[in-house]
Amino acid sequence: MYKNKKVLIVLPAYNAEKTLKATYNEIVQQDYVDYIILVDDASSDKTVELAKKLRGIKVITHDKNKGYGANQKTCYKAALEAGADIIIMVHPDYQYTPKLIPAMVSIIGNELYHCVLGSRILGGYAIQGGMPLYKYISNRFLTFVENIFTGAKLSEYHTGYRAFSRELLQKIDFTYNSDDFVFDNQMLCQILYLGYKIAEISCPTKYFPEASSINFSRSIKYGLGCLWTGLCYRLDKIGIVKSKIFDGVRDKFKAKNIMPF
Repeated sequence: MYKNKKVLIVLPAYNAEKTLKATYNEIVQQDYVDYIILVDDASSDKTVELAKKLRGIKVITHDKNKGYGANQKTCYKAALEAGADIIIMVHPDYQYTPKLIPAMVSIIGNELYHCVLGSRILGGYAIQGGMPLYKYISNRFLTFVENIFTGAKLSEYHTGYRAFSRELLQKIDFTYNSDDFVFDNQMLCQILYLGYKIAEISCPTKYFPEASSINFSRSIKYGLGCLWTGLCYRLDKIGIVKSKIFDGVRDKFKAKNIMPF
């Protein structure tokens, strides 16, 4: 417990049998973690069997593979239902170190920011840490364009290591977002649309064979989805086209009689 705030870790899992134990061991060594929820997206390995053997993890399973975005939707809904005040998503593939959890908790717990990202780019050691060159180049290009669309100055939009306050998750209608990988990008654009600032902390880059990754064709689809999301953000902001993923955010502005432009 951090200043009477319940800290909950969510693990969106898919075929994470080989890396789950290492991720779990590092999570439970960190201060402030009160609860862990793992959502398995119909893994074909023994992720669920292993998770159920680990102490203190609530396991939720999808009866069929629904996608990375759909997994996160289940994660965040379950976290809110469990009464979490601070929700941190950590991938159980051990690509992101759980050792940053206390820093993320402190930033949100002290009400400095409502969203914190673990950035692989911040610090300038992504490539030295093992990030493939093509991933680095595409990351930098997409982030550059998205910053132009949103007016933000993030070092990257594509990290899977994220922390949120309860207040923020309750204000974002993420149910309209994609069930695929672009969910992450849509969520950040919703946060920025609502007027929240996003904090970033440097996260060491870690790549190895067991870490999850998407293939080239899905990477192209993801990249195009990110660009489309950024464009929709800008067109919606200037009142040309209304995008469905910003409907809930726009309604909150209307309720306060504030225009988000």
